Amino acid sequence: MTQLRIAIVGVGAYQSSRARGYLATIQKLNHLYSICAICDSSSQSLNEAGTQFQIPDRYRDVEKMLTTENPDVVFVLVPTDGQTVVALTAARQKCHLITEIPYALTLNYGDATAETCQQNRVKWEIAENVWLWPNEQLKQKIVQTGVLGQITHARLWYKSGNYHGFNAIQMILNSNPKQVLGFAKELDIRPYDSYGGQRESTIWWENGVIEFENGVTCLYESSSASGRWGNHWEIEGTEGYLSANELVLYANQSSYPIEEIYDQVGGERILVAVAVGLKKSDSNFEPILWENPFKKYGISAADDVAKASILSSLHRAVTTGADPEYGSANARRDMELWFALRESANLNNIWVNLPLTETTNLEKRFQSAYMEAYGGDPVKNTAALLQTSFNRLSVMWSVAGWL
Repeated sequence: MTQLRIAIVGVGAYQSSRARGYLATIQKLNHLYSICAICDSSSQSLNEAGTQFQIPDRYRDVEKMLTTENPDVVFVLVPTDGQTVVALTAARQKCHLITEIPYALTLNYGDATAETCQQNRVKWEIAENVWLWPNEQLKQKIVQTGVLGQITHARLWYKSGNYHGFNAIQMILNSNPKQVLGFAKELDIRPYDSYGGQRESTIWWENGVIEFENGVTCLYESSSASGRWGNHWEIEGTEGYLSANELVLYANQSSYPIEEIYDQVGGERILVAVAVGLKKSDSNFEPILWENPFKKYGISAADDVAKASILSSLHRAVTTGADPEYGSANARRDMELWFALRESANLNNIWVNLPLTETTNLEKRFQSAYMEAYGGDPVKNTAALLQTSFNRLSVMWSVAGWL
């Protein structure tokens, strides 16, 4: 199997950073990738990660790294505001891309990256993880089998990065949204420290109704200040429903929990599969099973399975010419839904049709805030912004209270 040379831009400030988790997963998938270099603006983070993962080739300059190493793939793990700048730079050097979520700060910025990748004939995968968690992949299979009957409703509560929740719902329903009715309000709450370390005393509440092309309606609400539900979603059909990690069927009023199956692999307890209905005597349907394709590599935790799936998707796309499994179109759709919801709220709660045909008010505000924060446009002034120190907390937060 072809081994691709991958360079990582952004190694994380902490041992627990998502970037470090990706580095660990990449090293387990050494039949797919070899890490040729890492790059970060922080010498301390660069040396810590380089030592931890035994990567000798370390850079603080992205352009120098690209010229010297000529990687097949660049994984962009810098803060959100820097994603488009680094992605465009790498794509223009004809490097295939994986970028962290979301699609981009605005749809136009993401579209510029997609167009640049197409022009340079390189593949682009976006690291959306939620739909790839083992339990979520099983839920997608459960709906596909028809055991829930005709799907009628979905309910979604999501606490942050709400496009993640939209991603989970859309992948389970396997349908595109056609219109959305949205509400949004800034609430006063007890002071707390934000993701970026600032002291905050307000939080945004969101609520919406989403209608899909297949006739399903989704009722959505952000978790607001109480966070009672955390991140939670439900799928309801004529014959039963999925709630959290449980399948309930109306016919026999029975509940079937999603079961995790483990085995010893290389002396470690590794997830082999997740399933419902394993005991046939207790169910009216054939067992439904999702099997872990990465068990032999010692990859077991839900988010590590997602990471491995994303990396495998890009490798398959590069080596076979296929499209990435998720790709820019799905990433755009998930982000667009959130912009449409906020546009509905901005227009005094009217239905907004999808796909959007114009740049939304919120995107325009993001663009203005970006220019004010960094002094340039990431598409028009890419080279000038490449050495910029991007804030960990995106301008999304200051404008919309959202990550």
